[in-house]
Formats: sequence, structure tokens, C-alpha cells
Amino acid sequence: MKSAFRNAYFSLSRSLNPIPKPSTISHSLPSITTSLSLSFLPFRPQHLPFRSFCSFSSMASADDSHAPNLSPPPLEKQFKDFRAQLEESGALREKIRAVVVEIESATRLMHVSLLLVHQSRPIPEVLEEAKAQIGVLKGLYGQLAEIIRDCPGQYYRYHGDWRSETQILVSLLAFMHWLETGNLLTHSEAEEKLGLNSSEFVLDIEDYLIGVCFMSNEMPRYVVNRVTAGDYDCPRKVLKFLTDLHAAFRMLNLRNDFLRKKFDGMKYDLRRVEEVYYDVKIRGLAANGDSNANQGVEDQS
Repeated sequence: MKSAFRNAYFSLSRSLNPIPKPSTISHSLPSITTSLSLSFLPFRPQHLPFRSFCSFSSMASADDSHAPNLSPPPLEKQFKDFRAQLEESGALREKIRAVVVEIESATRLMHVSLLLVHQSRPIPEVLEEAKAQIGVLKGLYGQLAEIIRDCPGQYYRYHGDWRSETQILVSLLAFMHWLETGNLLTHSEAEEKLGLNSSEFVLDIEDYLIGVCFMSNEMPRYVVNRVTAGDYDCPRKVLKFLTDLHAAFRMLNLRNDFLRKKFDGMKYDLRRVEEVYYDVKIRGLAANGDSNANQGVEDQS
């Protein structure tokens, strides 16, 4: 009785919950995995179909493959070129510096000879000794011109290597010219004395003007020494010259640089000469009495 009841119970439960066959389980798994894999696909733009998106990416990769190579040159090659250029520029500066040292030496000898004018030495004798260096300096500037001619367009790149020496030399040449003629050495005359007539190597205008300002620094000392030696008419001549020179400089629109500072210093030279002139005038020491004194006042006006 119990066994019959048990068999009836098992048959009823099998009919209600049948056990799936292995074949059915294996067939149902691919559909589940497929649905899961599709749900985890990477994001793609919604406005493009999947197939068109793939074709766009393939076209972009194809265009990149045909793009020109715009990569910069290697650093090693670039810095090798820099090294060659710097070595070439350094060698050129060494040549220039060798010539500039000789220019400085010849200018120093000229300056030493010209300083004798403050010791009441005869002016022609002093100028003869100083002029002996002009030929040497002209040849040295010719050597500089040949060096610069080998690198056209590079004048102002190396101009600073001889600039200060040129300014001092122009001041000495201008002072010598004034002692001879009583007039200012012009820019073209200074270039002619140094042999700088080519368009590739010239006398810079600013260097010329600074040299003229340097020349005015010698005037007060010269006036005092000449008055001490008994030349009482010298202050009048120097005062007229510096007054005209100062007025000419005021025509220039100068920047706030070294040239402007040297021009501002010229007014102090002019003031010192004025003091000597008025002292000589008040004491009645001017040559030929009051006539020369009155002439000096008229020259200033």
C-alpha cells in the first residue's frame, strides 16, 4: 500500500516538473551568451550606423598612412650646425680682435703725442708726431674692411668689436683738425683719413658724433693751459667753436642713450670755457684790449 502510494507521488511530480535534457541546455546557452556579449559592446556614436563607423575609421587610418612626414630634423644634426656656425663666428672675431688690438696700440701712441700740446709745445711739432700714426691706422682699417667683406651683410653684427676704439680715434682726429684749421672735422673727412670709402665698411654716424663729444672734453684743459702760457685770445676762439657745436647738436633728436649722455656733458665743457673767458675779459687780459673782448661777445650772439 505504501509502495504504491510512493510510486504514484513520484510519477505525479515528474509530470509537473520535468528534468531538462542536456541537449536542450546546451542549445539554450549560446543565446544567453550572445545577448550578454551584445549588451557589453563598446559605445559607438548613435548617429552613425555601426558599419559606417567602421568604414570611417578605416578611411582615416588609410589617410594617415599617406600623410607626409613632417617630423623636425634630429636634434643632433641641428646642434652640429649650430656648433659649426659658432666656430666660424668665433674664428672671425679672433681675426677682428687681432686687428683691433693693433688699432688700439696705434691710437694710444697718437694720444700720447697729442697730449704734448697741453705742455705749450709748438703745435706743428706736436701734430707732426701724431700724424705719423694716421697711415698705420688707415692700413689697419683696410684690413678690417677686407675681413668684413668676406661676410657681407654682417657689419653691425661685429661692429661692437671696434666701436669704442673708433670713437676715441675720431676724437683725436677732430682735435688735430681743429688745432690746424679751427673748424670741425666733418664725417666725410674722417672717413677719408681712415680710408673708409666703400659701402661695405663705413664710419658709423653715431660713432662719429660720440667722438666729437669726446673731443670737446679736451677743450677746457687746452684753454686753461693756453691762458697760463699767455695766449689770452684762445678762450674766445674756443668758446665760439663750442657754442656753435652745442647749437648744432641741439638740432638732433637724441634718444636717452650713451650719445645723449655725452652731449649733456658738452654743456659742462662749454660752461668751464665760459668761466675762463669771462675771467680773462674782466681782468682785461684779452689780446688787443677791448676790441677782441667785444668781438667775442658779438660772436656768441
